[in-house]
Amino acid sequence: MNDLRPSSPGVSARMSRQVSKDTAAELAVRRLLHAAGLRYRVEYPVPRMVRRRIDVAFPGVKVAVLIDGCFWHGCPEHATQPKANAEWWRNKLDRNMARDRETTEHLVAEGWTVLRFWEHEAPEAVAVQIAAAVEQRRGERMRGTRR
Repeated sequence: MNDLRPSSPGVSARMSRQVSKDTAAELAVRRLLHAAGLRYRVEYPVPRMVRRRIDVAFPGVKVAVLIDGCFWHGCPEHATQPKANAEWWRNKLDRNMARDRETTEHLVAEGWTVLRFWEHEAPEAVAVQIAAAVEQRRGERMRGTRR
């Protein structure tokens, strides 16, 4: 599976420049959260899962925010299927989606609220949903009703 080579030097160069953290979508949401007075951790390790990270985490109230790229995580609206090395890419993207499901299931089992968003979603709407979830968890914590 790893013996396949990029279809061209241009493809190889373009894929190597893809950022995996601090994407434009993540930065836009984080700016809004910070402006709203919310404080969070960035690239927070998923408890008991090696090499897994939460994009934006509120560890005190156990809220995990993951902002997924449309191509890499299989957005139903915007995902595309590369034609070159199609089988390799299909397997790669399927593994990414399976890893996403596994991470979400693990975090939920650990008592986290998991919020997943697509990179194309409006940052303002995303920030509102995150703030509401954080406030809800804070309220549960204050009342002592959190899991």
